[in-house]
Amino acid sequence: MRINKTDRGVAGLTILLSVIVMLFVIGLLVMVFSLMGGELRDATYTSTDASATNESGFYLNGTTFIVDNAGKQDFSAFVVTSAHNFTDGAIIGVGNITSGATGTIVNATSTWNPAFQVNISYTYTYNAENTATQVMNDTTAGISSVTDWFNIFIVITAMVVLILLVVIIITAIRGSGMLQGGA
Repeated sequence: MRINKTDRGVAGLTILLSVIVMLFVIGLLVMVFSLMGGELRDATYTSTDASATNESGFYLNGTTFIVDNAGKQDFSAFVVTSAHNFTDGAIIGVGNITSGATGTIVNATSTWNPAFQVNISYTYTYNAENTATQVMNDTTAGISSVTDWFNIFIVITAMVVLILLVVIIITAIRGSGMLQGGA
């Protein structure tokens, strides 16, 4: 009994299609887990109230000064509580300063000399990282790095398909009778 194959010329195609589908599913899962990890990270920040007392270096000459809030997630609720002249300690009323919620300070009036350096005290709120956010950052970064392996999967799959083709060609040549057994 002889079985005829009807799928000639498609050697390794099913393997190749399987790998492509597998890479697509892995990519989809990586995307979903990365998005979920980002949302979980944002949900685990700790809301923190902080303040700075007599921070120096402010020269309010009518331009906007921005408080250093680098690295503070969702910096908000910024309020200037007091301002003092740096040289003589004279109190400058906070009514002379306009402060924005994101850490901006502007000399609102001309009742004091803007050339003097000013020490400012202020309070603010921000979301601080904690152990849970650090774990989520590490997990999300680890999951996201899976796609770096896709090139390796594609090369290995191509090698398997080529080896499979060579084996099929050798088997076809042997079965055709072109090769004769020698003594």
